[in-house]
Parts: sequence; C-alpha cells; structure tokens
Amino acid sequence: MNNLVLYRKYRPQTFGEVIGQEHVVKTLTNSIKGNNISHAYLFSGPRGSGKTTIARIFAKTINCESPASAEPCNKCSSCLEIMAGKSMDLIEIDAASHTGVDDVRELIEGIKFTPIKSKYKIFIIDECHQLSKPAFNALLKTLEEPPAHAIFILATTELHKVLPTILSRCQKFDFKRLQVPEIIKKLEFISKKENVKFDDSALSLIALNSRGSFRDAESLLDECLSFGERGLIKTEDIKELLGIVEVGEISRFVDCLISKNTKDAIMFLNSIVDNGVDLQEFTKTLVFYLRQELLLKINPNFLNLQSSGLSHQELEKMKGQTSSLAQKDLQNMLEFFIDAENKIKYSAVPQLPLELAVINITHIT
Repeated sequence: MNNLVLYRKYRPQTFGEVIGQEHVVKTLTNSIKGNNISHAYLFSGPRGSGKTTIARIFAKTINCESPASAEPCNKCSSCLEIMAGKSMDLIEIDAASHTGVDDVRELIEGIKFTPIKSKYKIFIIDECHQLSKPAFNALLKTLEEPPAHAIFILATTELHKVLPTILSRCQKFDFKRLQVPEIIKKLEFISKKENVKFDDSALSLIALNSRGSFRDAESLLDECLSFGERGLIKTEDIKELLGIVEVGEISRFVDCLISKNTKDAIMFLNSIVDNGVDLQEFTKTLVFYLRQELLLKINPNFLNLQSSGLSHQELEKMKGQTSSLAQKDLQNMLEFFIDAENKIKYSAVPQLPLELAVINITHIT
C-alpha cells in the first residue's frame, strides 16, 4: 500500500474526477474552452470541499502543453511538475502562516517576473481571509492591475472576512457542502482501489461523521484501515476508533427525551461514557440529528433516503419522532445541547452539561 495518506493519494487530477462541485467545474471548463481566463478567482466554501484541488487542476489545465477538451494531459512536463509539487510557476501560499504585509510584498515582487516555462504564473492563496488588512490592501493594487502572465486563485472558508474591494476584483465561485451519498461514492471508489471490504453501514457512518468534508472522510477511512483488520472495515471498529454512536442509538436517546424519561436518558449518557464514547462527538452527532428533525418539521420534504444517508427504517423513525414534537420542542433541544457541547470541554465531569440539558428538556411542560 502506498505510504501517502488517502486524501493525497486519491486527490482528483482532472475535472472529470471531481465529485460534488459540477457547477464550478462546468464554468471553469467553459472559460478554458472559450479562452476566457480571468486574472483573479475566489473559491469559497466549507473545508474539505475541493477548493485547493480544483485550483490545482485549473492551474494544470491552463499551463498544460497538450490539453484535451479543457482537461490536463497529466503527462507533459508542466503537469508532472505541478503534480509533484515542483513547478516554479505555481506558487501556493497558506495565508494562515503568511498573514503580514511583508509576506504579500515579497509575493508581489515575484509577480513581475515572467513564468519560467509556462504560459501563466499562478498564485494560490489558501485561507486568504487570514491576511491582515494591510496585507489585503497591498494585494489589492496587484489585483487591480495584474501583469498579463499572472493569475490569482484565492481560497477561503470564511467569505465574510474577505474585504469587499477584493471580492469585487475576483470571479467568485461558491463551493457547496458535500452530501453524504457523494462522500460514500468516493469512499467506495477508494475502498475498491485499496482492495478493502466493508460492512454495509461502515462507509455511511464515516460519511455522516465527516460533516461534508471529503478530506475528513478520507482521513477517517485511513484511520479505520490502520485500526481494523487489514482489508476489512467493520462498523464496530469505526465506532470504537472514533468514539461515536450509531443513528439508532441517538434515536433511542431522543425517544427518552420525547417521553420525558429523565432516568433512562441520564443512564444512557453514563453508559456511553463507560463504553468510551467521545462525548463531544456524540453531542455533535445529536445536534446534527436534531437539526435534521427540525428542518423536517419545517418542511416534510426536506429529507429523503439519498440526501440523508439514513436507512429506510432510520428515516421513518425520524419522521415518527418529528410528528410527535412541536417545532418549539426541537428548538429547545437544539439550544440546550449546543450550549452543553460548548461546556463539555470545561466541565470537571464531562457528562454533567448533557445531564443538565436532559433535566431541563424533560421537565419543560
């Protein structure tokens, strides 16, 4: 097995391999085919949604020596250098560690030099929202009057922190949070490539706990491969490794809340602590579950088998619970457990904030 971590080993190398961001891919490939390349792009969206990956594929394609239908050939010297991280004409900067104005000025100084061997010199600035205001202002002048050979691709997970003056000078692409079925599709592909077998619910459990991030899902899969039997991913191994509970157990806990059964709900919490479940992960999953129920209450057509990642039985159970709760009940549950999640890390008794949330919920009349 290759020593590379899975998310690097199976990172898409062409637009055709990208899953879940078809709207971005279509627009970029059309601009390449029409030779309508902008000087600045801004990719915004959740972490692990493919922003940097698509930026690199775009960089490869526009500098490729033999592109085919807006796809890189991945064989020419330019493509190979970018794939190996050795291209002198592709500069990647992590703004989280290069926030100052001096870092940007150094970058700007390098922009004036023409590409060494490619058509374009491309600058990818990741987490650009972390640039300081003076650094943004220094960058602004270059974005207004860039040299013809320079292309900027800015990536951010926090669009609201990017200065409006920067936004106005970039083509903006909004990356969507990935859906569970899209993540499962990628995990199945990797598992087959790695000759790994898996339980029916194993990949769904990984996908649900990745919170919409391909990178997190692939990292979790990597951990599971190292933890469990070689060539086999078991649901029980995933639960033990990640300290999580399955949807069915979350559902039983919510049943206790609905029936105002304080005793069983608190006994449930203490039993999962005894079994080594990570309470932070449990609470995140619980909040995610209750959010789905709230949205289902607001719009009965919100969830379906494909989008939810739930089994038919789990989805029907969720619908049944939702029908017996008022919208305000679900709002209260979410507020109490979000508050408990924030307090767990500071509590001398980790389960105590959850126990207090249970008491509050089950004693509301």
